[in-house]
Amino acid sequence: MRINRILLSAPLVVVALVIQVTVLARLQLPGAVPDLLLLVVLGLALVYGHVAGALIGFFAGLLADVAPPSDHAIGRYALVLCVIGYVAGLTKPDSGQHRSATVPLMVVIGAAIGSTLMYAGVGSLVGDTAARHVGLVGLLLSATLYDLLLAPFVVPLVMALARRTEHEALVGDGSGSPSGTSGSRDAGYGWLTTGTGLKASRGAMKSVRTGARIGSQRGGLLGKSARDKVGRIKGVKRL
Repeated sequence: MRINRILLSAPLVVVALVIQVTVLARLQLPGAVPDLLLLVVLGLALVYGHVAGALIGFFAGLLADVAPPSDHAIGRYALVLCVIGYVAGLTKPDSGQHRSATVPLMVVIGAAIGSTLMYAGVGSLVGDTAARHVGLVGLLLSATLYDLLLAPFVVPLVMALARRTEHEALVGDGSGSPSGTSGSRDAGYGWLTTGTGLKASRGAMKSVRTGARIGSQRGGLLGKSARDKVGRIKGVKRL
């Protein structure tokens, strides 16, 4: 990934995890805990794409796996967020920006349901039966509800920050500029070179014409001098 993406993703992931562990987890809400870390990964993946989304999701999940008070196998949540970040990044349009909030909203709903199902499924494979005691249906409903309530405040903000870093990277690299400064500058250089070429061609044509006139004048003078010499010779012969 680009360095600007890392500089933005790392603080956002750390702050989201700290808030989730120290604040949201202690609210003692019924069902699941609001997953602020998931929303941050989704916001970054929607702007950066599937590759960056998978990498950010993996490292964010791995950090959540080792952060206290973690009571599950390391790598479990990393796998879940890696898959979620990859799938969410696939919805990134070619233009780089979604035209409406419908797609991000559907991504949040799908990610809330998918992450809960995947987390419970991986837990059943490793022998973690905590989801059975709480109830999978209750976890799905509560996780979806909490994520939808937090999404309007988190996802647009993360996406705006991610787009800003992408814009600064484009301007810094000189590869493109939304304001069109680079394109106008190139166009200006093109017009300058074109005008110089026209001026050069006009100068060349002018020099050619001047040379032709000088040559014709010299030829006329030479012809006149030759005729004078012939006339003198004829006069001598007559004498």
